[in-house]
Amino acid sequence: MAVAFVALVAFSAVLARLTLAPSHASADIATANLSPGSSLRQYAEDYTFLAACKQVGGNLLLGVPFGVLLPVFVPRPLRMVRVIALTVVVMALVELAQGAVVEGRAFDVDDVILNTTGALLGYLLLGRRLAHATAIKPVKAEKPAKSEKATRPAKSAKAARSAKAAKATRATRATKSAKATRSAKSGKSAKLANFIKLGRPRVRRRR
Repeated sequence: MAVAFVALVAFSAVLARLTLAPSHASADIATANLSPGSSLRQYAEDYTFLAACKQVGGNLLLGVPFGVLLPVFVPRPLRMVRVIALTVVVMALVELAQGAVVEGRAFDVDDVILNTTGALLGYLLLGRRLAHATAIKPVKAEKPAKSEKATRPAKSAKAARSAKAAKATRATRATKSAKATRSAKSGKSAKLANFIKLGRPRVRRRR
């Protein structure tokens, strides 16, 4: 971004040098143009091919740095619209300054249109890619680590639940073993009683 800022400052100096320098040779022929397309028709009809290319191409190239450098500093929502609007405002101010205070120059709305077209081409070809490459990506906040004090209650609660479950299991086993012991004892008692009853001699009663 620092490199883009330096380049923008350098371009501003070059722009001022090219557009605000007086032109004494054209002081008598420079006239304002407020009708879009009038100067373009004049280039096509009265100028040679090379001279027309020089006029049109020069104004297009003059707007390209706006489309390349401004996206680096302009926020993302509606970035292209903002770049175009800034270009129109700056170049319109330059043309007004030419017509008001610079000798041999005049306001030309076609120059503003060509400059804006150059800015649009610069944005589409290189500006938006440069803006994406130099954009600062937001850093995701890391989740705070759980402190040892916060984890201790959870561990103690888990240990208490495990102890209760183990205690309940031991109680269940003890109950089952007691029931089995009682069943075994009752079975042995019944067998012993039957054995005694069968082995006792019968005594006949005398009549």
